[in-house]
Amino acid sequence: MTERFSAGVLLYRTAGTDIEILLGHMGGPLWSRKDTGAWSVPKGEYEVGAEDPAAAAAREFTEELGLPVPPGPWTDLGDVRYRSGRGAKTLRVWAVRGDLDPALVVPGTFEMEWPPRSGTLATFPEIDRVGWFGLDVAVDKLVTGQRPFLARLTALLDPAAAAD
Repeated sequence: MTERFSAGVLLYRTAGTDIEILLGHMGGPLWSRKDTGAWSVPKGEYEVGAEDPAAAAAREFTEELGLPVPPGPWTDLGDVRYRSGRGAKTLRVWAVRGDLDPALVVPGTFEMEWPPRSGTLATFPEIDRVGWFGLDVAVDKLVTGQRPFLARLTALLDPAAAAD
């Protein structure tokens, strides 16, 4: 099993006591009919020692959404290690408070053979939808391995709620 490393940005905004986070629905035919557990923090892989993880997170945010990370302080939410399609993955995420209009997103693309074993390469968006979600909805939409970041963000923004 190969260990891979990714970095991402969990963009959030607040309205009163409500917290919303920005998630992207994974693109391509394998995810097209899924909703629960099919959304992700904008993130991507980097090579340990060759690139700073925060720089990789900013680069991948821009590649996936076609927009830069909004200005604001970055808060390190740490690492989470989880199983992914091609083995284990360690994901490092930073929380950034900001706003972004999902209508302005111009996603990056990737190629894959589709239909399978056809020999034909097709191009798909890395993220086919972007939306803001309250934490109660986001926990169901987000891929399981990334859910610990929601608890960490909640604890950061409302330490009293984390103690309950």
